[in-house]
Amino acid sequence: METIIRFGTDGWRGRIADDYTFDNVRRCAQGFAHYLAAQGQGGSDIVIGHDRRFLARQFAIAAAEVMAAHGFHVWLTEGPTPTPVISYAAVERGAAGAINITASHNPPWDGGFKVRDARGAAVDPDGLHEIEAAIPSIDQVQRVDFDIAQADGRITVWNPDPAYIDHIGQLVDVERIKAAGLDVLVEPMWGNGIGWFQRLLEGGRTRVTEIHNVPNPLFPEMSRPEPIPPNVDVALRKTVELSADVCLILDGDADRMGIGDENGTFVNQLQVYALMAYYLLEIRGQRGAIVKTLSTTSMLEKLGQLYDVPVYQTGVGFKYVGPKMLETDALIGGEESGGYAFRGSVPERDGILGNLYFLDLMVQTGKSPAQLLNHLYDTLGATYYYDRVDTRFPSEKRPEAKARIDAARPEQLAGMKVTDIVTLDGYKFVLEDGGWLLIRFSGTEPIIRVYCETTDESKVQPLLRAGLEIAGLA
Repeated sequence: METIIRFGTDGWRGRIADDYTFDNVRRCAQGFAHYLAAQGQGGSDIVIGHDRRFLARQFAIAAAEVMAAHGFHVWLTEGPTPTPVISYAAVERGAAGAINITASHNPPWDGGFKVRDARGAAVDPDGLHEIEAAIPSIDQVQRVDFDIAQADGRITVWNPDPAYIDHIGQLVDVERIKAAGLDVLVEPMWGNGIGWFQRLLEGGRTRVTEIHNVPNPLFPEMSRPEPIPPNVDVALRKTVELSADVCLILDGDADRMGIGDENGTFVNQLQVYALMAYYLLEIRGQRGAIVKTLSTTSMLEKLGQLYDVPVYQTGVGFKYVGPKMLETDALIGGEESGGYAFRGSVPERDGILGNLYFLDLMVQTGKSPAQLLNHLYDTLGATYYYDRVDTRFPSEKRPEAKARIDAARPEQLAGMKVTDIVTLDGYKFVLEDGGWLLIRFSGTEPIIRVYCETTDESKVQPLLRAGLEIAGLA
């Protein structure tokens, strides 16, 4: 039987050589070609890029052969390329969209197929369903030989980096960061972010040191290229060893970011999002809506009140965040996974720009990451605590677990009153202190996630245990 391909939170991912095969990548490409043609974009340009995973270049070529056979002019990146560069290239080339061969933060044995629209944004849920419906059987796939298509001009191999570098240079004062004399450790997680900060910040007083900066699709010293502990533990220790001022972290395809402070302590994704919003609102004096997934921090609502800007909550994934950013001309959009997008750029996650903004926040305030976080809590009048537990969960048990969580109507969790239950994406139990407990199934992996945020540190683990009990996992 042919694989039934389903697009999750951010496209399709599968295990290489099992369901993620050349045949299935070609099927996805033809589904995307048919979708674009139905949108009146047949014969347009299309951007295709890839990460550093096993056979990623060859999978990208396979997709290019199919798109070229369907009348699209393919712009294929000349090598592994960060996801935000690919997304921006769709706009810069005036393309109908983009295909990105990447499994992002997944384990090393996975491959992925992401799609972007003409704005460089994630395709919305309705569009993803239309692409799924257009995916053909393998015997219906049409493709052209790569060398022939390149020779006759249907495929162009090119470097999208210079246009992206010019673009971010208009958004952040890179020269100010270069002159600041910071000691920066960069953790690119063996991925597409290798070399980027050295290239952007060379020639000034700021010094950049990289680790894990050669391609290795096995991702040694981490379980996966996801910018959270324990995957970043080596980088955090190295930060202290080198007496670096900050550790900048990029996930495997460089669309997500992480921060380690000067003490080797991980600054979690919710804290980083609040600091990014504070930077734009207070330091840069900008105003505009904040878009957040329901799995990220309540600190954003507090910042919205302080700076009189609206805050919008969406389901998890940039297929929800991107469209809402465009609808509201949002200042910033982001999610709990460490992906943030910014007005003035494409409505898609950008770990390179986000990390540059964080450096600029340090330079303009003269504060270290730890000092910035303390200053943020002083501004908000409270300290916020967060944690998450991921549990692998067989798909066949999902209906039973879903029914169990559906039936849960707790009046209290860990001794705190439940004031609301939000079912926008998963099950979010809002607590009396403004914190929350969220239970949801991953859209990209067979995993159930339990998250919480609260202003009482002693409640974090009891809340997580309560969530696991509700899901039948404890």
